[in-house]
Amino acid sequence: MDVLTFLTLLGSLALLMFGMKKLSEGLQKMAGTQLRNLLQQPTANRFVGVVKGLLVTAGIQSSTATALMIVSFVNAGLLTLAQAIAIILGAHIGTTATAWIMSLGFVFDISVFAYAAALFGIILSYMQRYKNLGETLFGLAFLFLGIITLERTGIAMELNKDAAVMEFLHTFDPSSPVSVLVFLVTGILLTLLVQSSAAIMAITMTLCCTGLLPIELGIILVLGENIGTTITSNIAARTANVNARRTAFSHLFINVVGVLWVLCVLHPFFTLVCRIIGCDVTLINNDAEYAKENGAVVLAAFHTAFNVANTLVIIGFVPLIEKIVCRVIQPKQEVVDEESRLAFITMGLMQTPELSILNAKKEIQVFGQRCQKMYGFVQSLLLTERNDDFNKLFSRVEKYENITDQMEAEIANYLNQVSAGHLSLESKTEIQHMLRMVSELESIGDACYNLARTMSRKRQNTQEDFTERQLEHIHNMMQLCEDAIGQMNVVIQYGEQRYVDLNKSYNLEHEINNYRNQLKNQNILDINNRHYDYQMGVYYMDIIAECEKLGDYVINVIEATGIKEKKANGF
Repeated sequence: MDVLTFLTLLGSLALLMFGMKKLSEGLQKMAGTQLRNLLQQPTANRFVGVVKGLLVTAGIQSSTATALMIVSFVNAGLLTLAQAIAIILGAHIGTTATAWIMSLGFVFDISVFAYAAALFGIILSYMQRYKNLGETLFGLAFLFLGIITLERTGIAMELNKDAAVMEFLHTFDPSSPVSVLVFLVTGILLTLLVQSSAAIMAITMTLCCTGLLPIELGIILVLGENIGTTITSNIAARTANVNARRTAFSHLFINVVGVLWVLCVLHPFFTLVCRIIGCDVTLINNDAEYAKENGAVVLAAFHTAFNVANTLVIIGFVPLIEKIVCRVIQPKQEVVDEESRLAFITMGLMQTPELSILNAKKEIQVFGQRCQKMYGFVQSLLLTERNDDFNKLFSRVEKYENITDQMEAEIANYLNQVSAGHLSLESKTEIQHMLRMVSELESIGDACYNLARTMSRKRQNTQEDFTERQLEHIHNMMQLCEDAIGQMNVVIQYGEQRYVDLNKSYNLEHEINNYRNQLKNQNILDINNRHYDYQMGVYYMDIIAECEKLGDYVINVIEATGIKEKKANGF
């Protein structure tokens, strides 16, 4: 093999992998949001879960992306482990569509389709309305061109006429356990190395269609690819919660079990697949020309038949699989301050930026809940009498202030990384809203801390207490703020899923503003009438004014969600 041929071979693989990536990204931009929402909807039973996994994976042309999405949803608490296992089974079937697409390049001359897809892809990519469709077609064009070049290069190499190569390959007997193990491990390692089961499938088709590799050994490589492709989700889940790690492990476990049972009945199963698609088993193994014409279709058909059969075998044992993976993957025995760590974006970015947005949304929900908890500590400070108890509670507020600062920085950094990827216009708008939300939520944390500091200064500088009337006003104001924060979290959590009355939040904001103005005027009168001294009036109004600022930040968060805009646009 000369250098030029070797570079052409590598270049064709690069074209194919780039095409698959662009095709998957384009499909996810066109239908990713809808498919993501489909997965989040309640799953009635495991069969519905299988159908969901099939539709989503066939829709985005990436089983790895689907697996990572499922792991992410389990990490976010949107799916149970049993539901995730059922969806993964469906994803295994959906991913077989890729092999059928690639088999077209080995059966038909798809050059015209490749160039036509490239032409229309470029034209549409310059149209804002059809940009995602253009990217999808462009990816499909590169995929087809990669397959065409790979096939032609494989034929031009004429390795099937190289006596040394053929003699080496003939040392591997498809019926030998050693040969099966070697090719199985090779398929796993190649998929891990390239990080693309589609690329290895294309190489396998090329080897089989050029007569270099017997079809049955090619099938063993395909089975190895099925195991190798599950490693990515396990790597991604290492830093996730225990249920997400269990989900990723179940992905690996299902494929390993499937490969083990199909190896036990490999020859009769392979014969059955050939009969179903109308291929002659004897000719496919012994006739090079027949293998060239039908090898790719046989591999694609076997890939589909294996995953369908494995799903039918496994689906009845989902509860048992759940128990097994729960026993194998135990919770990590480590002491971690759960309050100071992020809950949902510890896994890092998903394979495609579009799929990372959900994790950030769930993290923002947690952010809002922690702000509400922090505000509860501040309310308790006002009622605390003993100095030791006050100091402990004040330290808790200080800790939460640091937590809110850290959460703002980490979520914003995560969103900036997501925005650096190729995003749909809708997703870019969502990220802008979310960046503003985390900024305003951090301001709520600052307001809570300022309230606590004012109470601490008043406690250190004077032994005098607020009058009963002042305490009543402060409690009333703080109750309004508590209601506002609670309603804010309702909007953050449920605003996109169902109708939420935003008027409640705006009415509370008006009440807070009006009450602040009323108390401000009353404070001047009370000081003049000597109901309390000027300094006590300053502490009193500092608390009231900070509560009013907090109410403004709450409204800013609600406006930053963009829910009002979505309602207006019919979403």
